[in-house]
Amino acid sequence: MAVKDRDRFSTATRIRLIGEQTAARVYRSQTKRQARRSRLTGRAALLALVVCSLIVALAYPMREYVSQRADIADLQQEQDAARQRVEQLRDLKARWQDDAYAEQQVRARLHYVMPGETGYIVIDPGAAEQPRADRGSADRPWYANVWDGVDTSDAAG
Repeated sequence: MAVKDRDRFSTATRIRLIGEQTAARVYRSQTKRQARRSRLTGRAALLALVVCSLIVALAYPMREYVSQRADIADLQQEQDAARQRVEQLRDLKARWQDDAYAEQQVRARLHYVMPGETGYIVIDPGAAEQPRADRGSADRPWYANVWDGVDTSDAAG
């Protein structure tokens, strides 16, 4: 037992033990560095750079594409509305070609009557009761209306 204790405290044994501990520390630090290095390699960085470049390069054309598609949809809606209006006008034109429809419209709009008929116009009794203030500026001189217009536009500004 005394030989083992003597051997344990010898210089060669201590140097060998220190060397093994140092080698273990170096090995651990190298594996840590390799683990850190392996997370982001040069290839991965280049791939990330290429992907980012593609995203930046395609962002504006994609935005323009979406904008143009929205404009096309709006124009198609306007075109459909115009087509419907054209159809309505064609129907109206076809109705006006009929003499009976034209006669009906002339009688209703222009109050025409056929010879021998008596025409009557019913006046709305509520229109006579309209207050003078609602009739507007017809009862005032023209220069008063102009001056009121100038005052109104000045107050709006």
